[in-house]
Amino acid sequence: MDPTAKTGPGHLARFGFTDNERTEAIAGPGGLRLWDPVNRRPAGDDAVAVLDTLYFAADPDLALFQLHRLAEVAGEEVLTAVLTDRALRRRLIGVLGVSATLGDLLVANPDEWRELLGEQNKRPAGYSTRDVSTVPLLRSGYRRELLRIVAADLTAAADVEVTMGRLTELADATLQAALDIAIAEQGSDACRLAVVAMGKCGGRELNYVSDVDVVFVAEPAGDADTETAMRAGSALAARMMEICGFVAWPVDAALRPEGSRGALVRTVASHLAYYKKWAKTWEFQALLKARPAAGDLELGEQWLAELRPLIWSAAERPEAVDEVRGMRRRIIEAIPRAEVDREIKRGPGGLRDIEFAVQLLQLVHGRADESLRTPTTLAGLRALIEGGYVGLADGEALLRAYRFLRVVEHRLQLQRLRRTHTVPDDPAGLRWLAHALGYRPNAARDAVESFRADWVRHSGEVRRLHAKLFYRPLLEAVARVPTEQLRLTPDAARARLDVLGFADPAGALRHIEALTGGVSRTAAIQRQLLPVLLSEFADAPEPDRGLLAYRQVSEKVGNTPWYLRLLRDEGPVAMRLARLLALSRYVTELLVHDPEALRLLAEDAELVPRSAEVLTEGFAAAAARHDDPEAAINAVRALRRRELFRIACADLLGLLDVTEVGDALSAVIDATLRATLGVTAGPSPALEFAIVGMGRLGGAEISYPSDADVLFVYETPPGMADDAASGVALTIAEELRRLLSRPAPDPPLGVDADLRPEGRQGPLVRSLGAYQQYYARWSRVWEAQALLRARAVAGSPGLGERFLALADATRYPQGGLTREQIQEIRRLKARVDSERLPRGADPATHTKLGRGGLADVEWTVQLLQLQHGHAVPALRTPRTLEALAAALAAGLLDPADAAALEAGWRHASRVRNLLTLVRGRPTDQLPRQGPDLAAAASVLGEGAEPQEFLDEHLRIARRARAAVERIFDGA
Repeated sequence: MDPTAKTGPGHLARFGFTDNERTEAIAGPGGLRLWDPVNRRPAGDDAVAVLDTLYFAADPDLALFQLHRLAEVAGEEVLTAVLTDRALRRRLIGVLGVSATLGDLLVANPDEWRELLGEQNKRPAGYSTRDVSTVPLLRSGYRRELLRIVAADLTAAADVEVTMGRLTELADATLQAALDIAIAEQGSDACRLAVVAMGKCGGRELNYVSDVDVVFVAEPAGDADTETAMRAGSALAARMMEICGFVAWPVDAALRPEGSRGALVRTVASHLAYYKKWAKTWEFQALLKARPAAGDLELGEQWLAELRPLIWSAAERPEAVDEVRGMRRRIIEAIPRAEVDREIKRGPGGLRDIEFAVQLLQLVHGRADESLRTPTTLAGLRALIEGGYVGLADGEALLRAYRFLRVVEHRLQLQRLRRTHTVPDDPAGLRWLAHALGYRPNAARDAVESFRADWVRHSGEVRRLHAKLFYRPLLEAVARVPTEQLRLTPDAARARLDVLGFADPAGALRHIEALTGGVSRTAAIQRQLLPVLLSEFADAPEPDRGLLAYRQVSEKVGNTPWYLRLLRDEGPVAMRLARLLALSRYVTELLVHDPEALRLLAEDAELVPRSAEVLTEGFAAAAARHDDPEAAINAVRALRRRELFRIACADLLGLLDVTEVGDALSAVIDATLRATLGVTAGPSPALEFAIVGMGRLGGAEISYPSDADVLFVYETPPGMADDAASGVALTIAEELRRLLSRPAPDPPLGVDADLRPEGRQGPLVRSLGAYQQYYARWSRVWEAQALLRARAVAGSPGLGERFLALADATRYPQGGLTREQIQEIRRLKARVDSERLPRGADPATHTKLGRGGLADVEWTVQLLQLQHGHAVPALRTPRTLEALAAALAAGLLDPADAAALEAGWRHASRVRNLLTLVRGRPTDQLPRQGPDLAAAASVLGEGAEPQEFLDEHLRIARRARAAVERIFDGA
C-alpha cells in the first residue's frame, strides 16, 4: 500500500520510514538537513533524491540512522558526496540499509566510504589484498574489497554469478595473502604447499559468509625428507587457517581424507592411496568442486590430475547412485523440524536439491562427456542442458531458481554478516528480506506476499525437478555401463556389440550411426540413451530385432520434441521401451502406428486396463464426432489400438495376470462392438437388435489372436413385416462386420458368426423366435456346449437377456446329459484331437489343441457344466475358471485334478498370448528351441533357462492331460 494514502504527501512515511519521530529528528535541520519540518517536505531537490534512494533501501530507517552516524564521524564531505553523486548515493545507502554490521564497520573506519566512489569501485577484485604483509593490513584490505562487492551487488552492477565469482576471487586472494604471511613468519624451504579449494569456494560460488573448505597438499622441497616436509606444511597450513579466521572466515579442512581425524597435510601419493582404497562415494562427489586456489598451483594441478580418473569412475560403484541419494535424505533429516520449510539451502526445494541433482548427473554422465567436468553448479547445469542431459525448459527453471535462492541467501547473510540460510518467520524479518530483495508494495499485493509467491514457485519447481532428475531410473542404468562403453565411437560400439551378442554387429552399428550421427540435440540425447538400451536389448533373445525396432520408432517420432525428452526424463519409459521392443513385434507394430501411446509407459497407473463401461463411453464419443461411418469406425479402431498397446505392455511387464488380460481384451471388444453397432444401427433403430458373445468373447477369456465369436439376434417390432425386419438386421450385421475388418492401419477385428445355428450354411441373423424354434427342435449337443459361453455384449439389454433365458433350457438340460450325449461329446472330442490339430504340429506343445492344452481343459469343464448345471447354479457361468472352481466346491472334482486343470489352462493361455506378442501374429505352437522359446522363458520362466522352461511346460501339460482323461473316462 502507498503510505501517502494514510499520511498524505507531506509525511516522511511515504519514503518508507516507520519511526516518524526519530526520522524527523535525524533528517531535520539538527541532523542531515534533508527535511523541512515546518513545510513538511524535503529540503530541496538533492534531498528528494536522497530520500527517494532511501525508500529503496532494505531498511530505510536503518539506512538513515547509519548515514547520520557516518556523517558525524566522517564529516560534511560524505554528506555532500551523497547529495551530489548519484552512483555513490545508491551504493552507500544500499550498504547502510541492508546491513547493520557493515554500517558499524564504516562508522568505525570512516575513511572507507570512499571505496564506493566511482573510480575506486572499478578496480579489479582482489586489489586490496595484494602486497599486504600483516594480519591487520589483510583484514582491512579484505573488508574494503567486501564493501565494494556488496555495493555492486545491491545496485545491480553485478548479478549473482558475478558476485559469487568476485567473492571467490577475494577468498583466493585472502588465502594466498594469509599463506604468504605464514611463510614470511615460518619460512617454506622444506616443502611445497598447495591449497585446494573445495565446496562453494572450489565451485567459484562463494557466499558472503561461509566457511571456506580446503584440502592441503604438500611435497618435500629441496633436500628435505617427507617427514620434515609434512611438519613444515602442517605448520604453514595451521597458521594460514588461523590468519584467515582473524581476517574473514573460518577455513575448514574437514573434507580431507579421514576428516578431522586425518593428517592436515598429505602428499599426492598419500591422497591417491587413500582415495583408491578407502574413499566413500560422497568424497568423490566433494572432489567434483576441487580447484587449486593458492600456494603452489602447479602442485595442486598435479594432485587433481592424479585424482581425476578416480573421480570420473566413482559412479561405476554398484552403490554409488544410492549413496548420493542417501546422503541427500540424511541432510534433510538433520534439519530441525521447525526450520525445514524455511531452509533455502538444505531443505526440500532448496539449493542442495539443485546441487545434488547436478552433481549426480555429472558423476554419471561426466565419465564420457568432459564438457560436464566443471566445479561450478551453474556452469555444470548449462553443460547438462547443452549436452541434452537436462531438458531446456527444466534446465532454465533450475537456473532461475538457483539464482533466486542464492540472492535470497546473500541478503539473509548480509543483514548481520553471519552464516544463515533460514528465511525469518516474523513479519518484520520477512518485510526486511522482501525489501532487501527489491520487492515493493503494489496494487495487487504487498512486498512480502510477492516474495512468498516467487519463493513458493521456485521451491516447488526445484522439488519437482529434483525428484525428476535425481531419482531418474536411467541414472542407475547408465552408471552400470562401464565408462569405456559409454563412448559410442565406431570401434568401441562394434566391440561392444560383439560382446553383447548381436548377430549382425555391422548392421547394428549402422543403426547406431543413423541414430547418433550429427551434432543435433536429438543425436546428443540418443548418445546418452543407447549405451543403456543396448544392454537391455542384449538381455532379450534377439538383440538385433530390438535395436531395429528402436530405430524404426525413433525415425517415426524422433523429431517430435517430447519423444526423447520422455525417454530421458520420465520414470522407467526408456528401460520399459527397450524391453518391449526387444521382445515383441506386436507391441512394435502398434507403437509405430501410434507413437503417442509411448506416454503410457511413464506411470503404472496408465497401464491399468480401462473398464468396459469407460471404454464404451470413450469409443462412442469418438464415433459421434464423425458423420461418415467409415471415419467414425476408424476413430474407434484407433482407440482400440491404443488399448491393445496398453494391455500388451502391462502384460509383458508383469503387471497383469492371465485372467486380467482376458478381462481387459474382452472389455475392448465389447466396447468396440457397442460403438460400431451404434454407428450401423443408428441412434433410433427400427427394431431391437443384440449381439451375443460366444466362445472366448462370451467367457471374457479373449486372447490376443482371438476373433469375436458372436450371434446376431433381433425381434420384429409391431407393424413391421418379418422379411423387412430380417433385411434391416442383416444390413446392420453385415455393415458391422465390414467396417471392423476393412483394411486400415489399425488392427482389424474379425467378427465370426460360425457358431450360429446351421453354421455357415445358416442365416447370419435370426429373430429370437427363430432361435427358440431351432434350439427346441433341431439343436445338437455341440450347440448346447457352445451356448455355455453365451453372454450378451451389445445392443438391446432386454433382448440379450431374453436370448440367454431361452438358451438356459438348452445348455443346462434338466437331468443332465444322456449316455448317448456323453458318448457324442467323447466322439467330438476325439475328432478334435485327431483332425483339427494342424499338419506337422507337435501335440505336446500346441497350446490350444495339444495334449493338456486349452481345448482339453475347456471341454472337460464344459462336460461338467452340461451334466450338472441344472442342479448346481454356480456352474452356470461362461467363464472356465469360475466353472472349474464351482465344480470343485460341489465335490464334482478331485482337488488334485482341479489344480492340474487350472494350472494347465492358465499356463497354456499365458504361453499362447506371449507367442502372439513375440511373433506379432497368431500362433499356438510353442517351439522346442529358438528365440521364441527363449522369449517365453524370459517373460514367464522367472529366470529359467529355455530348456528348463520347456520341461516345466511339458510337465504342466502332462498333468492337465491326465486329469482330463480321468474325468472324461469317468463321465
